[in-house]
Amino acid sequence: MIPVHAFEGKDVAVFGLGRSGISAARALTAGGARVLAWDDNEASRKAAQDAGVQVVDLNRRDWQTFAALVLSPGIPHRFPEPHRLVRMAQMMGVPVIGDMELFAKAVNSLGAHERPRIVGVTGTNGKSTTTALIGHILKSAGKDVRVGGNIGIGVLDLERLHAGAIYVLELSSYQLELVETLKCDVAVLLNISPDHLGRHGGMDGYVQAKRRIFRNQGIGDTAILGVDDLRTQVICTQLSAEGGRRVVPVSSEFGLGRGVSVLDGYLMDSSGGRALDLEDIRNAPGLPGRHNHQNAAAAYAACRALGLETADIMAGLMSYPGLPHRLEMIVEVNGVRFINDSKATNSQAAEQALRAYPGAYWIVGGRPKEEGIDDLEPLFGSVRKAYLIGESTEAFSRTLSGKVELLKCRQLDAAIDAAFRDARAAGDLCPVVLFSPACASFDQFRDFEHRGEVFRSLSLQLSRAHALKETA
Repeated sequence: MIPVHAFEGKDVAVFGLGRSGISAARALTAGGARVLAWDDNEASRKAAQDAGVQVVDLNRRDWQTFAALVLSPGIPHRFPEPHRLVRMAQMMGVPVIGDMELFAKAVNSLGAHERPRIVGVTGTNGKSTTTALIGHILKSAGKDVRVGGNIGIGVLDLERLHAGAIYVLELSSYQLELVETLKCDVAVLLNISPDHLGRHGGMDGYVQAKRRIFRNQGIGDTAILGVDDLRTQVICTQLSAEGGRRVVPVSSEFGLGRGVSVLDGYLMDSSGGRALDLEDIRNAPGLPGRHNHQNAAAAYAACRALGLETADIMAGLMSYPGLPHRLEMIVEVNGVRFINDSKATNSQAAEQALRAYPGAYWIVGGRPKEEGIDDLEPLFGSVRKAYLIGESTEAFSRTLSGKVELLKCRQLDAAIDAAFRDARAAGDLCPVVLFSPACASFDQFRDFEHRGEVFRSLSLQLSRAHALKETA
């Protein structure tokens, strides 16, 4: 745990007692603050009490005593409208911050020679893979690295701060909008496409939230930006014009005069002005698909900015095992491969999966995002058949009707059985059942991890059943 001493001797409200809320309460208490925590959900309150957190109904408290409100990133801060406790804090002039800002305050309290280095990674898609990949490369090179934030371990539950350590943090737009003083030695913005627009008041608010990752950078710091979409190209140009920090563009589509790019699978480094053709990363087993080329380029650039040798970086890239729930190969049953891409919670992420596995038997659906799947139409012709599940079934049926053969399954188990049956009957070479929902999970599952674990369990169950049939 990382103790936070910034509010020592003061009252701090913590609202939202999921993983980040409980860890924030414990870190503040360890730093000498008087923490009063609350959650509207009774089960969450009990979990917090079991963890030793003092639970008090914040609706009945005098807010004049609070030095800050620490807000869970899942709770609306500004849009579509502030939660009532956020409004209460704003009325009383109480600052509203998140766990990432608490981490920043803990870092900023240290002397310059005591501070660790911080790598921040954000983007609409690819940030989990890139965060994990950077962490893997650094660890493989023998560095003292801690990976967390919006992935894996909450930032305040990571090991204590000290010089020599490197913290690699995935940062969501929800976390970034509550950050004021976080300074990343290396900040990575991969891409920006429409997502979470209701939470940010539209596209402009979403872009501004993502751009905050570069806040507080200066001389000696590095900004790494994917430039394969127009929005990040604009930000890259703006940051270059500002001066101060070093700006490194990365691309999986363009050869860059200065930057890091991947062309025809080969990673090329021209950030020093002279192009170095490094290695064919299509051979990296944990990075399937062209979309991972941008992730690899960004990870390479980040690790070079931290001083790693090229050979160590490439060794880490080639040994990276991949992430659960992101184009994860689960099992092969009678020649049919089952791919778990539950992390694909929007159409842009599903696009990468469909490009990686043309001709797939596609299981899609859940709680739809505002943009739906209309922008995937250019890829519909590569889909063998679609199996619709969840709340989006009827809407996606209208989108796909007449363009893709489809089946309304509604439930994941029915979709898996039907897709497997059709894939076997078609006689395709190396058929793939691809679970890439392009939707949020909350209609039928706790989160995308739970959804992916259910897909894994059902796929392995089907495999065992067919193995028993063959031995009977």
